[in-house]
Amino acid sequence: MDFHLLGDVRDIEPIAANLSIRERKTLMVRFGGRRWRKLKGVATVRFPNGEVHLAELHWYEAHGIGKRKMKIKRYLD
Repeated sequence: MDFHLLGDVRDIEPIAANLSIRERKTLMVRFGGRRWRKLKGVATVRFPNGEVHLAELHWYEAHGIGKRKMKIKRYLD
């Protein structure tokens, strides 16, 4: 990640679960886990240059593995 979260992620919604995820096999090989979910949410993020933005984030998560591959999809401010 090339940004830092400032606070918690809110308005979390599932986008896809298990077999609906295109990258499921890659995630299982790289990180393990079984039931992967793709989620989205909103958070305030800070970049290395000091800029702070409200952004929509997408990430993958599995039980016992936690969040992986978090990325910014768009800025909301």
